[in-house]
Amino acid sequence: MGEAAQAPGTPPSVSRRRLRVTALLTGATLLAGLLQGLQATGSQAQVPTRAPAKAAAATGSHTATLALNGLTPRVPTKDDSVTVTGTIVNHAKVRITQAHVGLRVGPGGPLASRSAMKSAAARSGYVSAQDGDDIPDHTADLADIPAGGIASFSLKVPVSALSLGSTGVYQLSVALEGWTSVEPWEHVLGIKRTFLPWYADGESAKPTQLTYLWPLTDRPHIAARGDTDSQQNPIFLDDDLAPELAPGGRLQVMVDLAKDLPVTWVIDPDLLATVEAMTKGYRVAGPGGDVTRSTPGTGAALATQWLNSLKTAVVGDQVVALPFGDPDLASLAHRGAHVSGSAAQLKTAGELGRITVDTIAGVHSSGDVAWPVNGALDPSIVATARGGGAKRIIARSDTFPENSLSHTPTAARPIGGGTTAVVSDVSLSTAFAGDMLYAQNADLAIQSFIAQTLMITMQAPQEQRTLAVVPQRRPTVAQAQAMAEAIHDVDGSPWAQTVDFDTAAKAKPDARASHRVAPTSAYPKTLRKQELPTETFKQLAADMGTLNNFVVILTIKDRVTVPFRNAMLRATSTGWRPDPQNAAAAASPPDAKSYLDSIGVYLSELVDAVHILDKPTVLTLSGRSGTIPVTVKNELSQPVTGLVLRLTSNQDIRLEIKNNQQSITIDGGHTRTLKFQTTASANGKVGISAALYTQDDKVYGSSVMTFAVKITKVTDLVMLIIAAGLLLLVLAGVRIYRQRKRQAAADGGGDGTEDDGDTGGNDGGGGDGSQADGKDPGQPGDPAADTRQESPKPSPAGEKVDG
Repeated sequence: MGEAAQAPGTPPSVSRRRLRVTALLTGATLLAGLLQGLQATGSQAQVPTRAPAKAAAATGSHTATLALNGLTPRVPTKDDSVTVTGTIVNHAKVRITQAHVGLRVGPGGPLASRSAMKSAAARSGYVSAQDGDDIPDHTADLADIPAGGIASFSLKVPVSALSLGSTGVYQLSVALEGWTSVEPWEHVLGIKRTFLPWYADGESAKPTQLTYLWPLTDRPHIAARGDTDSQQNPIFLDDDLAPELAPGGRLQVMVDLAKDLPVTWVIDPDLLATVEAMTKGYRVAGPGGDVTRSTPGTGAALATQWLNSLKTAVVGDQVVALPFGDPDLASLAHRGAHVSGSAAQLKTAGELGRITVDTIAGVHSSGDVAWPVNGALDPSIVATARGGGAKRIIARSDTFPENSLSHTPTAARPIGGGTTAVVSDVSLSTAFAGDMLYAQNADLAIQSFIAQTLMITMQAPQEQRTLAVVPQRRPTVAQAQAMAEAIHDVDGSPWAQTVDFDTAAKAKPDARASHRVAPTSAYPKTLRKQELPTETFKQLAADMGTLNNFVVILTIKDRVTVPFRNAMLRATSTGWRPDPQNAAAAASPPDAKSYLDSIGVYLSELVDAVHILDKPTVLTLSGRSGTIPVTVKNELSQPVTGLVLRLTSNQDIRLEIKNNQQSITIDGGHTRTLKFQTTASANGKVGISAALYTQDDKVYGSSVMTFAVKITKVTDLVMLIIAAGLLLLVLAGVRIYRQRKRQAAADGGGDGTEDDGDTGGNDGGGGDGSQADGKDPGQPGDPAADTRQESPKPSPAGEKVDG
């Protein structure tokens, strides 16, 4: 199948040629589409810049490819001229000669529907009945184009020559006509279609109200671990935000473009919190996310500049604050709804999100809006969003298929329970989802977008409707630029006007539109495969229980609860979903699983920072009683309190621990030793366990220290013998002392007998003078004269345990 075969050098007449081309190319269109693989959609397919591999396809109207790089003005008036520029690629193995480029308006007036626009965009190859003829006297001649060669063109045609009639969208085609040695007659060698919106003078259609959502979101960048447990200086997983905030970066371009556009900002509060953290100085983890080898971040100045630009840009615009971290609603609804605590986390995220945006951006934001991935809904997602506090849910029209309406309905759809779904138009919302780096792709997407808005208005020109346009979460720079240009042109048109999100959500619903959410079974399988697993939510619930048990001992709880709460919200972020447009932004971007694991590891390390110091495996107790010292260390940077240290014996009969639990408070970076009194009743080994408990009698931490005490208790009989021996020694000492006293008296003049009380001058008589001063020289072994009486208090009950 292909162009009509002709004898060499004998071109058919124009009329015969057109009839044969019309008859044959209808079938050739399908084959050529398969060979070239260029089936365009709403935003048009990318045009190849080199010839296809199979030269056999490079004949007829597929000989060359046309790329439209510009059409101005996009919305012409009757006094304008339309200028079209582009390039031509010759895919044939032969030269194109006697060529010219012309502009063609589809016959039959404006297209009847958006479906007709879609069909025209998807059509491949020239079809005379649908593409029409060149506008006479307004073609541009071209030099010969060699095989595989490229040529550029520029064509200018007055609007008056286009013969535009009533208001509507017209198919506009640029066609290349010429000769080749294989097909030596004048025929169409290539064609490219676009659309021209035309609003006739005197038209009185009610303008369609459009709300454009402008998203500022990103994946999480702040690690769960800070440079200290105080979390005052966060560590970043990477420094990928710095180039995004720099001039020409995605986030900088998004803010710069939208500052002069009538948009509603949709912001992930975590992005603002992250950028604000950058302004205060930050560190970036080393290779493989190693937080112990962090380096200074490079984007502090860029972050400050970007935040200032954002604060200026949002003045006067509505701002929607997503829940903090932009939680993945579909994952939560399908995988985590039945895990304890998940719903509460979503509500916390909503409240925190609004406060964060208001504080950092200096606005009064709307915080009751939920945005599931791609606007895809099912009943479980609606219930989850509603449980999180959402009253408005951003959805997409393919969730609410319209089978009977001939027009595009208003976006607002009440779906029960006081909840309104704001349903975006899927075709307008995905118009710029393709690769907009190529000028033709961007140009065709913009032109199609503008034309569709006019088509929507003219579906019911006297019935004003309100539509929503919601692009993907993270548009590329090229996508954002194309979007901004389209929004600017539509906003200046007579058939559309811009409103904010609140206005769209409050618009009177179309009673004929579907208000029933698609069933769970209809939820897209491709999106379901990207969801976070149930294990994610179970692990988060376990971590939350550990965190709650940990913070009760802290004196400054916010230092830990705030960063860990934020990290847990980031762990469920929609940003973890694959992003093909930005896959190359980081060499090895983190994933949800590694991020989640890092939360648990760091939390365990903080809990273990308050621990009992190890003791020898076996301690010895020599005696009936003793003390067991146990030391607790606090390696945190803040004091801990409310802990109870408890010692337990596995044989209370053999070794009794008195006051076996004691409260303990320890300053940050300090240790404290507590002593426990024990009483032994029998020899042998006794197992002892030492553990920390919180005041609500829950075990603190995951480890219990165990050791053994070896009792070597002395029997009562031995003690009696020892006591008797000591008594005999004391009595012998007394006897020796008395003997020495008597000997001393005899040496001083006595007869060696015991003093009768008269010696020493009791009668006032003198003596021998050696005792005159009343001093006793004493003997070796006598107690000192100034020895104090022993304390009447009993001695300590035993001795310290020997370690």
